Amino acid sequence: MRGLNDGPGPRAGRVNVRAAVPAVAGAVAVAVLVSGCAAGGTGARDEGPARADSSTAPDTGPSRSAASSVKAPGRVDAVQLVKSDPQVSAEVKRELKPCVADEYPVDVSYGNLTSSSAEDLVVNVLTCGDAVGVGSYVYREKDGRYQHVFKAEEPPVYAEIDRGDLVVTKQVYEKSDPVSNPSGDDVITYRWSDGRFTEKYRTHNDYSKAVGGGSSPAPDS
Repeated sequence: MRGLNDGPGPRAGRVNVRAAVPAVAGAVAVAVLVSGCAAGGTGARDEGPARADSSTAPDTGPSRSAASSVKAPGRVDAVQLVKSDPQVSAEVKRELKPCVADEYPVDVSYGNLTSSSAEDLVVNVLTCGDAVGVGSYVYREKDGRYQHVFKAEEPPVYAEIDRGDLVVTKQVYEKSDPVSNPSGDDVITYRWSDGRFTEKYRTHNDYSKAVGGGSSPAPDS
């Protein structure tokens, strides 16, 4: 098990995103890596890349008073939770295999996203080799069981909890871009309202090609 920090940050997070997606680590949630490979990540949001399915979410994020009364979670078997979830694609489930021994490429964050009496769960499934985010999911506890309320499955994608909001970061590639050097990213903020997540903000970032692996002509001497 490895800990994950909340808190967004550009081009330094997971989603293989180690050198492309903004640093992941939501501000409010206590990030915990459940048997994973790779670290770092960015934003979490509903409907992530490609097969992104938006689920539920209420309007404004939970208040500080509500967050302070949230029940601390017990250890959750996130791997089994994802594997048994019928809304998770077969492709993602195929990626969800041990990287080393019984270490799975899964990042888990706990935090208050849905104003529930118990903390919500954000799970990011990554690839073992390069830590590319292939699926991001949010689970809400109800009657002692976790219910699926959000998913984003278009890689590279990474979801995080940021001050009560779900922030999802999706890297953008041009045809000539290598996996390690995307052209930019889209950062989408979702908020829980009326029983589901709805998009509140969206920003796009273009990365410089002159740094971080980009090729540029050498200056004349």
